[in-house]
Amino acid sequence: QVQLVESGGGLVQPGGSLRLSCAASGFTFSSYAMSWYRQAPGKERELVAGISSTGGATNYADSVKGRFTISRDNAKNTVYLQMNSLKPEDTAVYYCKAAYRTYNIWGQGTQVTVSS
Repeated sequence: QVQLVESGGGLVQPGGSLRLSCAASGFTFSSYAMSWYRQAPGKERELVAGISSTGGATNYADSVKGRFTISRDNAKNTVYLQMNSLKPEDTAVYYCKAAYRTYNIWGQGTQVTVSS
């Protein structure tokens, strides 16, 4: 079935790094633009980073520019989010999303907690 499964979240100290993965199945991954979103308690879900279907174009929220890197491997049907220099305000549930025209697919999310 159509599915996105995130992994790689956890507890990390400020200044640390994590790499999130999102594995896709059940659809033609290479045709979809992919994005990472996050939602902190009491806040709206926000776009963190996006990448085009070929990987040739990326975009980032201002709050993560220079610290986070989105990438994808179409041979492995996986999108990644490398997160460096993590801050407490990066604490949130991180979701990946696949988008093709008006059709969106969401994962179930993975918790990232940045705390000492």
